[in-house]
Amino acid sequence: MSTAELHTLTGAYALHALPEDERVAFERHLGACEACAQEVRELSATAARLGLAVSATPPPALRERVLRDIATVRQEPPPHAGSPRAGSPSGRAGRWSTYALAACVAAAAAFGGVAVWQNQVAQDARQETDRAQRHNEQVARVLTAPDATTTAADLGDGARGTVVVSKSVNRAVFLASDMARPPGGKVYQLWFDDAGGMRSAGLMNPSATDDAVLLDGPVDRASGMGITVEPKGGSDQPTSAPVALMEFRDA
Repeated sequence: MSTAELHTLTGAYALHALPEDERVAFERHLGACEACAQEVRELSATAARLGLAVSATPPPALRERVLRDIATVRQEPPPHAGSPRAGSPSGRAGRWSTYALAACVAAAAAFGGVAVWQNQVAQDARQETDRAQRHNEQVARVLTAPDATTTAADLGDGARGTVVVSKSVNRAVFLASDMARPPGGKVYQLWFDDAGGMRSAGLMNPSATDDAVLLDGPVDRASGMGITVEPKGGSDQPTSAPVALMEFRDA
């Protein structure tokens, strides 16, 4: 993909609409293009504001299901002394009053549930938008930092890994390209190398062969990073031989 084409992807990136290969390529491009980084920040902020207006439409079948249940489900109080006989007019009226009450309760519960559901969907969308915006901003800060340094390595079988570190931001971003998926029930885990001690720096997406990961936690005095294959959910300490070890380059 040419540089000119990459310049056109800021909007799609801010809305998380890029396929994995284009997303990773664009995030590499962000490290060298301040104009695109600034535009992404502005578009992400706009997307977050639009997220506040998210609404959700109830499923089309909900109304039909509620009306069907109203017509078929009977609710009667238990008989007691002094109650009208079932066959009497007053008994029939009592039953129909009960049906009407049940219908009202069912409708109120159903449409009240829709309101709660709509509110939850909107809240979830706002939270997801906020998380995505924060992630994009943090990745962009690292990639565009004046003191950002880049180290690349061959991970074998055609895979490549690049780590970008900014001491001023105190964060690091790992960019993976063409990595084989981990075995079933396993995940790639990233580690900071703290003078030989390994500190967990997060997990990669097990279904992505190309990925951009903002490493968890500050860089601090870490001199490099490593990658291991761990059980799903990660480990407190590495349990396998490293897939790769990469030293951070000094600024």
